[in-house]
Amino acid sequence: MTAIQIGAQALLGGFGDLLLRRQVFIRRLQWGIVAGYAALLAVPVVLPLPASTDFIWTNLTRFAQFVFWGLWWPFVILATALVGRFWCGILCPEGALSEFASERGAGRAIPGWMKWSGWPVLSFISTTVYGQLTSIYQYPKPAALLLGGSTFAAIAVGARYGKAKRVWCRFLCPVSGIFGIVSKIAPLHFRVDPASWRHAPGGRPDAVNCAPLVPIKTMQGAAACHMCGRCSGHRGAIRLAWRKPAIDIVRGSGRMATGWETAMLLPVMLGLVPAALTWSGSDWFLAIRQWLVEACLDAQLMWPLSLRLPWWLLTDYPAASDIMTVVDAVSLLALLALSAALATLAFGFPLAASAWILRNRVRPMHHLAQSLIPLASASLFTGLLSLTISQLRMDGIMLPIADDLRSALVLAAAVWSVALCYQITGLYDRCFGRRLLATCLLALPTLTFAVGWAAFS
Repeated sequence: MTAIQIGAQALLGGFGDLLLRRQVFIRRLQWGIVAGYAALLAVPVVLPLPASTDFIWTNLTRFAQFVFWGLWWPFVILATALVGRFWCGILCPEGALSEFASERGAGRAIPGWMKWSGWPVLSFISTTVYGQLTSIYQYPKPAALLLGGSTFAAIAVGARYGKAKRVWCRFLCPVSGIFGIVSKIAPLHFRVDPASWRHAPGGRPDAVNCAPLVPIKTMQGAAACHMCGRCSGHRGAIRLAWRKPAIDIVRGSGRMATGWETAMLLPVMLGLVPAALTWSGSDWFLAIRQWLVEACLDAQLMWPLSLRLPWWLLTDYPAASDIMTVVDAVSLLALLALSAALATLAFGFPLAASAWILRNRVRPMHHLAQSLIPLASASLFTGLLSLTISQLRMDGIMLPIADDLRSALVLAAAVWSVALCYQITGLYDRCFGRRLLATCLLALPTLTFAVGWAAFS
């Protein structure tokens, strides 16, 4: 290791120690974010909807929309990919409120049903679908209902379970699964040195309150770590450190990948999310809707074409000429389901075939799926970034090369995913021919997805 690398590691380790020493400041920062979060969520609900002449810098509702969907969501995903889950441990208002409630709550044992690994997947799907049905990106009421409801649930869970823990964040948060997957490509992590842990001086060291309930002694990777810094330097064995990007995928926690992580990647991040972010301009959506309209007319069913439901069930803002009918909702649900199914088939069959070629039909399949994390992360970030770009364009701010950069990022991520796939195959088979064939099978849908994203985004 060169002197520069040693200096960089020491500097990074020092930053981790700084986080440990500045926990009081971090708490105050969290309360400031909670106050801003609450204001931007609640105040626009009582204000009139913005007019076409309102801008981000002149209208609080537009400003709140830009903060939540133009800045917060896309750039939290980007930050997680670059530096890990610092957002969760230091800045997230839900996590801070849940831990605060847990410090003063009943402290009950966490029930077994809450530890089910499928909750992050199901909760993310349900919130994403509900957000599209109620136009959460455009209107403050569904944003306040969904985000505020999630925050209330986080507080309620914290008040009932655990003691000074973030039980909600660990098991139920709708985006914890996404953050855990994206963080696997981050070049930063809190590294645990087992040898230093074993040879630490005797005596009873101060206990570490790991709020997200990570077993820090045996922690591998950074998927569950909230990067809060509370364990920095513990027993001389835990330090904030650099690592090769995506090494966690190849040789770390990726080897222990589960079917639920594969479910989050294939039908959700590579199927549901792209469709949810682009459905309003989708030819498939229009075709499905047209077919349903004709079927209703042929059957003389008029209510699906005209029935209006409350705004908290389906988009209903007649003043803005924005109403979602039952036919619209069914068309959207059909499109989302179709996109999720196609992504599962397009990537699932090559994954299964690659695992079979590597002479191991079960073990490497979910591990190989982890190679798709760069592609899925780039797709998610660039898709959310389209919300940023569209809001700026509404106010006359043009970013001329933004679309080209988004496409280039997805294409580069696809190439990276293919390279990771080849590295993973080497852990299961040393034959170059079988490794190459297995990689090519997965490379076909990976590159096809990236090219399609670049062409239609």
